[in-house]
Amino acid sequence: MKSSRIIYQVDAFTNQPFKGNPAGVCILDNEPENEWMQNVAMEMNLSETSFVIPQKESFKIRYFTPVAEMKLCGHATLSASHILYETEMVKSGKEIIFDSKAGELRITKDNDWIKMNFPAYPLEKLEPTPEFERVTGAIAVELYKAGFGWTLALLENEPEVKRMKPDFTRMKNSIFGDLIVTAKSDDPSFDFCVRCFAPAVGIDEDPVTGSAHCALAPFWFEKTGRKHFNSHQISSREGILKVSLAENRVEISGQAITIFKAGLFV
Repeated sequence: MKSSRIIYQVDAFTNQPFKGNPAGVCILDNEPENEWMQNVAMEMNLSETSFVIPQKESFKIRYFTPVAEMKLCGHATLSASHILYETEMVKSGKEIIFDSKAGELRITKDNDWIKMNFPAYPLEKLEPTPEFERVTGAIAVELYKAGFGWTLALLENEPEVKRMKPDFTRMKNSIFGDLIVTAKSDDPSFDFCVRCFAPAVGIDEDPVTGSAHCALAPFWFEKTGRKHFNSHQISSREGILKVSLAENRVEISGQAITIFKAGLFV
């Protein structure tokens, strides 16, 4: 049997294997049925698998967790871009344009770093609630509703972020099913630290979350007046991101490394 569909696994927001956030990347000739993409994502069992379909002047991109389709995913976009550049489907000096359900995404490459241009998420301040402490075990200094269903919480310091051990069953069924937590970094190499939890879409903790920085960049701009940041996602796999705010857009840069390439027989 001959395979006509190729799938890759890429570790994103890192230059080391087995670090960062793994994503599947499936390059296709034509757009398949939703059920097929969802089944492939379930089979890969990664936080996200991206499906890339070449168009005339751009690429269509879609993202699936093992249980649901997402409008936008940072590490899966980075992984897909990495594969397009690495395989020379797109030359390194050329811009990639992705058509996603979150709008047009423009990608460029600078040496080993890939820069993604994403929409900035709006932030709406919320009153801290006892439910947050019940489901996360942490106390929020500030709480915000952000775009695409995220909630953003500022904690007192980095040790508080590291110590978090949410009750994922409770969290999944609460308003905090997609949660970004952040604090000022204790490491002078970074401006802030972050962890992300998304049990509402089948991901208890996401190792590195590019799209969360669509909310983090405007949040930390309001706190500091600065527009350029180094972010450290302090999951067990950890990841490093360079982030800039450019009006109503956020530029997110990261590195990536290919782990394997395989043929699909279905």
